[in-house]
Amino acid sequence: MKKSLFIIIIFFSWFFSLKILSISFLSLFLRQTKSTPMAKPKAPRRTLDSYTVKHINKTVKAGDCVLMRPSDPAKPSYVAKIERIEADGRGTNVKVHVRWYYRPEESIGGRRQFHGSKEVFLSDHFDLQSADTIEGKCTVHSFKSYTKLDAVGNDDFFCRFEYNSSTGAFNPDRVAVYCKCEMPYNPDDLMVQCEGCSDWFHPACINMSAEEAKRLDHFYCENCSSEGQKKLQNSHTASRHLDTKIGRV
Repeated sequence: MKKSLFIIIIFFSWFFSLKILSISFLSLFLRQTKSTPMAKPKAPRRTLDSYTVKHINKTVKAGDCVLMRPSDPAKPSYVAKIERIEADGRGTNVKVHVRWYYRPEESIGGRRQFHGSKEVFLSDHFDLQSADTIEGKCTVHSFKSYTKLDAVGNDDFFCRFEYNSSTGAFNPDRVAVYCKCEMPYNPDDLMVQCEGCSDWFHPACINMSAEEAKRLDHFYCENCSSEGQKKLQNSHTASRHLDTKIGRV
């Protein structure tokens, strides 16, 4: 009898100890849960039709080309095309999805002789940037329209190639070439056109100074010239037509 009573007392002591321990763990868990704030869900971002960049007082929209602040102040502004503009639910923290243009010196092959000073390549490099890094708007012309500009401004650029930033490949990979040097056309360089074959030549490639080339009234290259057509004077050739030999970039 005493043994049975002892066993019952031991059982109830163990049971109540276990119950008290369970209550303690439950209380601790509830306190921790209560003290840990629930994370607020992020407000969905929305697409904007346009956005006014306050520090330059310019309104930008998708499709615009812009100049963006470089990380290194010594470098020129980056050139980009805006793909999309988005903001948070309050209309703040505005971001722009951009597609970068690369300058020739930023490409794998670097700048080459035929690259113009205002030439850029449309790359396959997309990025997300703060709208506050926009420094101004610019215009990226087609190659043909750029060569027809009466005056080139600081914010005028031209693009004739698409560029693969990982392989360094260009599209198209073949373009018209000119002169004895068989180089693609650089709109920064003076060239004269042969009235016989219609090819274009750099003055230096035909042993002529730029001043002499500007005074020409007519010009025939060596292959087209005849006696009496080698020395020409007074005036210059101004238009440039791009439809001759094809060479690899």
